[in-house]
This record gives sequence, structure tokens and C-alpha cells, in this order.
Amino acid sequence: MKRTTLLIIACLSLLTTRAQDCDFSIDTISDAVFLRMQGRSFPANCTTPRSELRYLRVLHRNAEDSVLHGELVCNKAIAEDLLDIFRKLYEAHYPIEHIRLIDDYEADDELSMRDNNSSSFCFRVVSGTTKLSKHARGLAVDINTRYNPYVRTRNGRRQVSPDNSLPYVDRTKSFPYKIEEGDLCYRLFIEHGFTWGGHWQTMKDYQHFEK
Repeated sequence: MKRTTLLIIACLSLLTTRAQDCDFSIDTISDAVFLRMQGRSFPANCTTPRSELRYLRVLHRNAEDSVLHGELVCNKAIAEDLLDIFRKLYEAHYPIEHIRLIDDYEADDELSMRDNNSSSFCFRVVSGTTKLSKHARGLAVDINTRYNPYVRTRNGRRQVSPDNSLPYVDRTKSFPYKIEEGDLCYRLFIEHGFTWGGHWQTMKDYQHFEK
């Protein structure tokens, strides 16, 4: 192989690497991003400092293997973990349908989950309680939320969220975007020190990883 050809291949490889580095990045919360968050995921009573949060850009693939651009806000303590996890999921063609700021859904968790959106930071309490969620500090991530629902029984009645996820409560079935123990998504989060809501005893939150 001629030296010129080798140089062209090396340059193309370098350009590809640099392009992917731009597609997988961590930044502080810019004024433009913060404007999208204010009054939504970052309400007036938010006690999590803006300086504690980071804005991530990632690539991901959906079930049709289309390459998509994603963005999320998380705590700076897990930003590097998430960047590594999402990069490896992308490289392995692991399907994630949407990765959008929950502010695109007016910080309405139900709307975000119904759309199968994956997200992290949102200053809110745990559903049905007054306790702040791990999402309130950006220390939790929900992945492929419609197909991996939150399920609990209260006063003898089963509660499922989002409300369009009933077909996916039966975890013995096979379907797209399903997270299960031992799959790549599960393994990567566990390797990075996260716990999985699918392991909880009194309820199940199959979409949820927290640290």
C-alpha cells in the first residue's frame, strides 16, 4: 500500500475520532440550556446548584439502528460514567429510542415516559411522597421508559407508570427496548457503581439506575 494511501486512511480515521469526540461531550450548563430548564426541570424552589450539573451530548441508535443525537443533564459526579456508558451502548448498537431533556416535555415525567424518553435531572419528589427523588440531584437515569415501567402495589391496587406501559409489565415477554438483568445496559451501569430499580423488593422500576 502506497504511503499516500496510508496517510489518507490515517487522516480519515483521525477526523472520524474527532467528530465522535464532539458528539460525546460534557459541558457546564450554558445560559441557553439553563433558559430551557428554568421553570421546568429547574423550578424556582430548586435546591440543586446549577454548578453541580453538567450537560451531555451523546449519540445513540434506535431499534431501527438509525443514528440519533441525544442530550441530557446530570450531576457532575456521574457525568463521566454516563458518557462512557452511552458511548459503549452506541458502539454496541444497543437501542435507545429518545434521549432528550425532560424540559422538552415541560418537565412532565409522565409525558416523557410515555414517549419512551431517557433522561436524568429533574427537580421533583418521588411519586406519591414528599421525598426528593435522586433525579432531583441528577444522580439517577431512566432508560427506555415506556418499555421498562415503574410498578408497585398500593392498598391492593397495582400502579403502573407510564400509563401506556401495561403491555410491558410482564417481564417474561420479549419486546424491543427491554432492559433485563445481564444485558449490556444493565452490566454497564452496574460496572459503574449504579443500582437498578429492577432489583427493588417493594416495587420495581425497570427503567431506573441511580448512584
